[in-house]
Amino acid sequence: MSGYVRIWHGVTRRSVADEYEDFLIRRAVPDYKSVPGLRKVLFTRRDEGEVTHFTLITIWDSMDAMKRFAGEDPSKAKYYPEDDKYLMEKEKHVQIYKIFYES
Repeated sequence: MSGYVRIWHGVTRRSVADEYEDFLIRRAVPDYKSVPGLRKVLFTRRDEGEVTHFTLITIWDSMDAMKRFAGEDPSKAKYYPEDDKYLMEKEKHVQIYKIFYES
């Protein structure tokens, strides 16, 4: 079975990390799940001193499915207006990997 993995990374101040986590669950999860071809969503976080790293890992059936979510260039990061309140910076691109084996 083939497909693609899309990985986004963002950093917040630790003081707003819990609030951002809640925002992601309420706002981003439904957005991702509304797109046909999404297989799986993994949202992770790592608290590191005064900052928190968020990594969002999504698994897609096809490049077309990813484009339905992210736009014509799925390597460009997709942001919500509310992200400005939380993120310390907005990375321009995500990482995309082709799945060549799955068990």
